[in-house]
Amino acid sequence: MLCAVGPAHAEKGFGGGTDGETEQRADTGEDGSVSVMVKGVVFDHSKNGSGDSAGAVTSTTSWSPPACWYAPKYTPKQLQEYLEPIWEVGSTGYEWDAKQREKYNAKDEKKGFNKDKTGKGYWWGTYVNKSYPPGWDSCDKDYFWVDTGDPPPADIENAVTPEVLAELAYAEIRVPGTEVTLAPTEATKVNLPTWAWLDGAEFKPVSVTASVEAIGINATATAEPVSLEIKPGTPDAETYPASGVCEINDGRIGAPYAKGKADATPPCGVKYLRSSGDGTFPLQATVTWEIHWTGSGGAGGDLPDGEFGATQNVVVQEIQAVNR
Repeated sequence: MLCAVGPAHAEKGFGGGTDGETEQRADTGEDGSVSVMVKGVVFDHSKNGSGDSAGAVTSTTSWSPPACWYAPKYTPKQLQEYLEPIWEVGSTGYEWDAKQREKYNAKDEKKGFNKDKTGKGYWWGTYVNKSYPPGWDSCDKDYFWVDTGDPPPADIENAVTPEVLAELAYAEIRVPGTEVTLAPTEATKVNLPTWAWLDGAEFKPVSVTASVEAIGINATATAEPVSLEIKPGTPDAETYPASGVCEINDGRIGAPYAKGKADATPPCGVKYLRSSGDGTFPLQATVTWEIHWTGSGGAGGDLPDGEFGATQNVVVQEIQAVNR
């Protein structure tokens, strides 16, 4: 019998093992025993940001999500089937192979590779972020055994726990693009306020859930928009507010321009003090997202804020006077 253990709507995330998969499955033997094949972490992206303009957040601090991690990888039988052909070829050398056979008690037909603990734990191994960021090769521990229900060894960094799963989910978060709407639309004028805002319908919380069903742990990382920072692209400009940071208010960042507001000060915007000539000014709009997480066992907390921004070209024209 073959059955899927991951959620039906979960999409494949990065680093699901050496073959890039995140699938998990269970096989039932003739004696009724069940061996679970584990292929790393499963990511549920169903509540993530989508669309062509969506992108990954960048931490506002020096912190970054794990580039590699340890998770359940093999049952006793599967590890035996993986390692023994390697030893038989002898490519790693007789001395090394002998030590490995001794480590896994390979000569014992009943207890070798912890076969006497089948169904009571897993051999854990390394998984890698397939974009290979710095540190992807730092998880160099050999396979280690963890009994079902026990936490992984405390001295092994990035062995999956709810918190580590939350950090992995952080790397999977995608948020909407940040091209702001400006008024005036096609070209703004020198010394006149330009209103800026983002569509409140798009800027809602997004989340990703990471789980390892075989050991019953999960975590959800949620990103919520909190502010928009505007950089006009020239020092000859003033921003509204003066800090250039527009806070979110009632689910909206900034406010759309409406007729009759020509003399009003925009809650979010910019005033250019000189024309862009024959060119444009590169206005940068960056949204900051607060990120927190919840996980199995009531765990939870905060993760570093994330940023995602874009640059758009703004034409600034002189106001044309009419001489009579």
